Amino acid sequence: MRRVLRDNGLGLAFGMLFLAAVAGQAVSGNADFNARQVADGGQPIGLAAYLTSSAFAVDVAENWQSEYLQFLLYIVATVWLVQRGSPESKPLDKVGTETDEEQKIGRYATSASPRWARVRGRRTAVYSHSLALVMGLLFVMSWGAQCVAGWAHFNSGQLGAFTDPVGWLSYVASPDFWNRSLQNWQSEFLAVGSMAVLSVYLRERGSPESKPVGAAHGVTGETG
Repeated sequence: MRRVLRDNGLGLAFGMLFLAAVAGQAVSGNADFNARQVADGGQPIGLAAYLTSSAFAVDVAENWQSEYLQFLLYIVATVWLVQRGSPESKPLDKVGTETDEEQKIGRYATSASPRWARVRGRRTAVYSHSLALVMGLLFVMSWGAQCVAGWAHFNSGQLGAFTDPVGWLSYVASPDFWNRSLQNWQSEFLAVGSMAVLSVYLRERGSPESKPVGAAHGVTGETG
């Protein structure tokens, strides 16, 4: 058990942090929702009702979709784009998808290589892009969830104000939907860009997200 915890510590730690953050968001979000309900002359609701509400769903989904978009774009962009001196970048001479030998595909695969890397054909082609495909699917699913939950939440507000609800397409084209999306996207793009550039000059000893402390600023693609 101790070895399992050690070998999977990063995933387990962030999984626990995720659950704790969601629980905290649920409690604080319910309190904030009820405060606004009372201020508007409405009735407060319980935690279970809040967890199944469109208000909670849209707040969760809009953050998830921006995170998956960030990783999707970063995964794909770093195939072709480099940042001199950054450990977040490939070496400058490795731009592109690289050769089969470098990627250990087909006849260059080892006995420990995943089966779909050895068989070539469509399966290898799919597996070669499986990370981006799954991240893209998760982004589309979470963005779709945001669309639906945001639409329901928006119409709830419309009905509460005694105005007509809007159709789904009208909501997707509305400022509310794009404000929710873009306010998350811009923060993700800023964070990724900052990490790529700041890691050229700054260090964190022992982290694979940083170069070795003594590495030259111009060294690219090296981690410590």
